[in-house]
Amino acid sequence: MRGYLVNGLLAFFSVLICIVIAEVAVRFIDGLPATRVDLPQYSGATGNDTTVAHLGEVPRAAGVGRELFFGDPPPLPNRTRPPQEWLELYRKIPKITSFASEGIEMAFKPWDLFKAWNSAVVGDLCQHPYFKNAPGKLFVYDPPDGGTKPPFRFLPNATTPDRLVTNAFGWRGAPVPFRRPEKTVRIVFVGASTTAETHRFLFSGPDYVGNWLNRWAADRKLDVRFEVLNAGRESMGSSEIAAIVRQEVVPMRPDLVFYYEGGNQLKLSTVVQDVPKGVPEPGGLMERWLRDMAAYSALARRAASLTGGKEWPKPDYKIDWPKGLDESDPDLTRADLPVNLNDILGNLDSIRADLAKVDSDLALGTFHWLAKDGLELDAVRHKPILENLNMNHYPFRYRDLERLTAFENRVFAKYARERGIPLVDIARYMPYDPDLFADATHNTQAGVKLRAWIAFQQLLPVIEKRLASGVWPKPVLAMGEVHPAFAAAPREITFDCKSR
Repeated sequence: MRGYLVNGLLAFFSVLICIVIAEVAVRFIDGLPATRVDLPQYSGATGNDTTVAHLGEVPRAAGVGRELFFGDPPPLPNRTRPPQEWLELYRKIPKITSFASEGIEMAFKPWDLFKAWNSAVVGDLCQHPYFKNAPGKLFVYDPPDGGTKPPFRFLPNATTPDRLVTNAFGWRGAPVPFRRPEKTVRIVFVGASTTAETHRFLFSGPDYVGNWLNRWAADRKLDVRFEVLNAGRESMGSSEIAAIVRQEVVPMRPDLVFYYEGGNQLKLSTVVQDVPKGVPEPGGLMERWLRDMAAYSALARRAASLTGGKEWPKPDYKIDWPKGLDESDPDLTRADLPVNLNDILGNLDSIRADLAKVDSDLALGTFHWLAKDGLELDAVRHKPILENLNMNHYPFRYRDLERLTAFENRVFAKYARERGIPLVDIARYMPYDPDLFADATHNTQAGVKLRAWIAFQQLLPVIEKRLASGVWPKPVLAMGEVHPAFAAAPREITFDCKSR
């Protein structure tokens, strides 16, 4: 009996020693710390290494060399250090660390403190389910039309603790005058978070496009300068974007407005009558255990990356497709287009009508998701993408997200064709490479640059044609010195809901 016990202990400790040696070896090979693995989630490089492999997949406009891609915009001259009071306040507000965080919807987000909120939306602060959780202060502005859209602006002339840099209009980017300078073409990007981009990134897509356009013009010794501005902000739908164009963009008298948004209103619940309920979980007990242990063990991390990156189990549901609607060639006059497309097309018409008042054009982009049937991810390295697809979009399958996005883009393409406006087909050329994505719709910094390169290549022929015809640059019309929508600065209010 004693011999069995001794042999058992020897076998146990032999296996344990082998596991420890393997753990140390894998940590050394993978360049991991000696204690917790605790790797930061992949957020993408600011350089060009991730995108180089895909550059050859993007058709280039005539006369544009590949080397142009590798130039980055100059640093923003208006980037400063955030006020110390803001930094201290930002640190005190709990951060959201995971898509699975409890109370994520009503927990006040630190970055929302450094926005100017529409006073018509805020109302009575202490009665509002979200704003009552703010830390005793908030910035607000009074909307020019008294309406609730857009719900917020970014603070003007600010560098926030989450590294967003804004100009006098609260738009992300470098300072620009309200009155368009002579011999200048003004292009404004509008959209939601995939236009505004992650605040901590050094550059957004419009920054890259503006830099490339000005370098292209300088190489050709053209007597023209390009202002490419970013009026995007997160969480906006088409009606909010239409309000931004009407109130903020139209007075700037842009030459061209580029609309890029297609995720916030793509709701599969519009074509699924009985959406199944449930709790999203990885496939099995072992997969969940490996996923949890990956922060502590390099071996578990490797095993999780091999076994845990598949789509999570989803309950069955049925897509109730509108009867008679041709999915390959949709009738845009129908009132029952899925995924809120009737609202989106109506708002695009409204945007075009508002822009026509100042002789401005609209260009429309197709929208790209990292949602594809059979997509497999590294469960550790791409954990935010995996959680976003399987938790935020539960219970919808990858294949259905892919299907409805493709349908939305066919609608966008047909709308552009029928209205005679430029289509910028981002979705056609943006790769399904998870290293270019931070979640299902948002790109890493490297992904932002590649998407901007795709947009630049397709916008350039439109721009060249207008320059060659003499339509651009336009004569500068009489404009005031101050943007009417931003004449009054946001005001700071303080409150104490607990005392009430």
